[in-house]
Order: sequence, then structure tokens, then C-alpha cells
Amino acid sequence: MNESPETTEQMKTPEPPRSSTTPRAFDELMALRGGAAPTPGEVTISGSDPLFASPFRIGRTLADALAARAVAANDLWELRTGRRQKIDVDVRAAAATALGGEDMTLVRDAAGKYRPAPVSPDVEHMVSLTQPWRTADDRWFVPHFNLPHLERRVLDVLNCEATPASVEAAVRRWKADDLEDAIAAADACGGIVRTPEEWLAHPHGAHLAARPVVEITKIGDSAPEPLPDGSDPLDGIRVLDLTRILAGPTAALSMAEHGADVLMVTAPHLPQVPPFVRDTSHGKRSTYLDFTEPDQAARLRQLASEADVFIEGYRPHRLEAHGFGPDDLAAIRPGMVYVTVNCFGPGGPFGTRAGWDQVAQAVTGVCDLQGRATGADRPQLTPVYLCDFLTGFLGSFGAMLALARRAREGGTYRVQVSLSQSAMLLQRQGLLDDFDDAPGRLTPTEFERYAVTDDATSYGDLKSLGPVIRMSETPPHWTRTTPALGTSTPTWLPR
Repeated sequence: MNESPETTEQMKTPEPPRSSTTPRAFDELMALRGGAAPTPGEVTISGSDPLFASPFRIGRTLADALAARAVAANDLWELRTGRRQKIDVDVRAAAATALGGEDMTLVRDAAGKYRPAPVSPDVEHMVSLTQPWRTADDRWFVPHFNLPHLERRVLDVLNCEATPASVEAAVRRWKADDLEDAIAAADACGGIVRTPEEWLAHPHGAHLAARPVVEITKIGDSAPEPLPDGSDPLDGIRVLDLTRILAGPTAALSMAEHGADVLMVTAPHLPQVPPFVRDTSHGKRSTYLDFTEPDQAARLRQLASEADVFIEGYRPHRLEAHGFGPDDLAAIRPGMVYVTVNCFGPGGPFGTRAGWDQVAQAVTGVCDLQGRATGADRPQLTPVYLCDFLTGFLGSFGAMLALARRAREGGTYRVQVSLSQSAMLLQRQGLLDDFDDAPGRLTPTEFERYAVTDDATSYGDLKSLGPVIRMSETPPHWTRTTPALGTSTPTWLPR
């Protein structure tokens, strides 16, 4: 794989002023990190929103999260070498990380020209149905239709066909609260569109508002573990990635970009969204293990006993039922960092519910604000999967903070991040007044500044938006070609 050469950063106009009553996302994350603040000049965040037609500071919030992630990587680098690095993040490039494959992944055609990857029909179908629909009591509701088995559950509740007209008519027959409860009872996914004020007054919104956006809890004792030898911040760190579809895979991808050996674990029967797999697998390896089969569960348990980080994005308590919960793995691997990525976070009245980016946008007020700011006659989803990518960056930030704590003082740690908390963090950054002329994508020159080519993958010859963090000694990078699912043996690479 080859990275395009870095070019000189262009000067950008400053962002509109923010309210002084709430700390910037970067400051909030540095408060969670604790310790001495980065020295002046260590972190540079340049450029400004908007890249997208949205009132939210999407680029700045993502840039702050990426910069915080880089600081956490810098902390590990300092533990290895005693040195710290300079960090640079561009706001527009950070915003583009949330675009998705059809815009930020190009595939080389027979004539040798790179063209946008085809849009997945499955994704188009999901997007056409996963929208705000009006309810019988004149509220709005977002049912979620990703993956066939989850779509079937929603359709069974609604008693309708998988077409926009049929879904619209079916939702119109339900009162919003009744539908939200029925969807949850069916283990399906969906949520009422609430205003930000309604969410913070809701018991679950109030529950999350009282908790940190990244929760790091020590759940066991173990001896300090110095970092393995290596030339990147996460060299020698082993990461098991038991996640699918954007947020969890992005957390694991983030760790691969800093040098970790990331082994994706899935099973042949589990449904996937191929473009999402492609765009979050760079630099990883992939293996098949079905933890519902005793012999394969035993192999996964052996891998976990030798791992440093375990990232899971299953429905709450699903893995505990199979012996892979945080306490289970803490017993077989003291010193483990166990990362949980979900929609609603730990505890609270929605704590057992599953959800997706669009559901988090709906319930927390993002969808309401997006619709009102754009002058639409209905709530709207943001143009990108903002909550997914932001949550992934926060998950890797928390994992690296926990690894640093493990190196300094020992311990087994639980890290918890959620789509809903990310949506709330986004709202705390304030709103833009003017986004009418937002271009919606990077210029070709901007894209080439970060582009990475990856030839002869199972998806074809790719050119993708690569890592957008710049670090002066160890720039994040992808060391392995983008894998097809199940192409690696279930083993760790030698340290």
C-alpha cells in the first residue's frame, strides 16, 4: 500500500465563535485523560467546518476526537521512548472520515482509472426505509432496517412490506411511545425523534448526561505491563475485534493505524454489509470463529488469554451468555482492556436495547435539530454516519488510555462508549449559523493529500481516504492489505 505524499497545510478561515459555557470536545476528552495537559504546540487543529450541509460542527468534533486519540497514542509513545511527537489534524479531512465508502473509496476500472465505488443496493434499501416517519399522535419515529433478520423484526411489528410507502403508512397507525416499546420488545431497533430538551428530561438521557462520554473502569488487579518493543505506539499490542458495521470496527481500525495486530473475528453465517467491511478492515487480519460452537469458542478463549484488547459491539449481555463478558475475560487474562461499543451506553432504562447511528440521532435530538436548521418540514438525519465514526474514535481513545494505565500501574479495565453519548457530545459543541454552501466532499487535491492505494484486494484495486492524523515520528498507517473475511488463521503474529 502506498500513501500519497503530504503537502503543505493550507490556511483556512476560522470557525464561527462558540459559546464559552461549554468546553470544547478536545478539552472534555483531555479532562478524562487526566495528568499534565499537552504542552503548547504539541497539538495543532487547523481548518474549519462546514464540509456538510448540517448545523453541527461535524468536522471539528471529529478532529477533536482524533487529536485526543493521537494524544493517547503519544502517551504510549512517551512510555516507550521518553519522547513526545507533534500532532496535526485538519478539520475538513476529519469530517471526510465520516463520509462512507461511495465517496471516500475509489476502485480502479479496466482502463486504469480510479472511480467511486458502486453504491451498495442493500445500503440504498436500508437508507430508503430508515427515515423519520410520522406517527398517529403526530410525533416522528425512525425504525431501523439494517441486516435482514433485524429488518424482519421491524416489519413484523409494523405488519407491512419493505417499501417506503408501506412503512410510512404502517408507522402512521402507531402512537410513538407504543411503537418504541413494541420495537424494543421485539429485539428490533428504532426510536422516537425527540428534541434535545426532551432527551435530557428523559430518564435515559438524564442518566447518560451524568456520566462521562468515555467510561474507563478498573475491574481487576494485575501487575504493570510494560509495552512490547516496537516502532509504533501500539506495536506488539494484540486486539480482538468482535464487531460489525462502523462504530466498533472503526475503534479497532484506529488501533491498527497505530501499529496494533488487529484480528477481526466473525463467522460465515453472520450477515455483513460488504462496503462497510471493506472500509473498516484496512490494516487488519480476519478470521472465522463461531463462539456458539464449543471447539471454536475454546480457540477464541485461547486467543483472548493472549490478547491485550477485546472490542465487542454485540447487543448488551449477549457475550456474557457465551462466557465472553468482561468478568469472564478478566479471569483468564488479567490486564485485559475490554471495550464495549453500543447505542445506549451502560445502565439506565434503555441499557438493554440495541440501536444504530440513526436511532441515536433520533432519540438524542440530532435528527430534530438537523431538520429544523435546514428548514425541512420534518426531522432529518445528518448527511453522514457521524455517531458511528465519532464513537469509534472515542473507543480507541479510551482503550489507549487504559493501556497506558496498565503499563504504569497495572489493572484490568472496562472501556464503554456509545452512539448516544457521541450524539450528546456533538450537540455540546454548539451549532453553525451558515452551512448553505457546504461542498459535501473534499476537493480532489484534498483527497489526494491523504489517499492510500491498496492493490489486488478482494474488492479490487482501491484508493481510499487514509489516516488523517499526522504525527511527526509515527504517522498512522495501514501495514497490511485490506483482507477478505476469514482469510487468516486464528493465531497471533509473533511479537
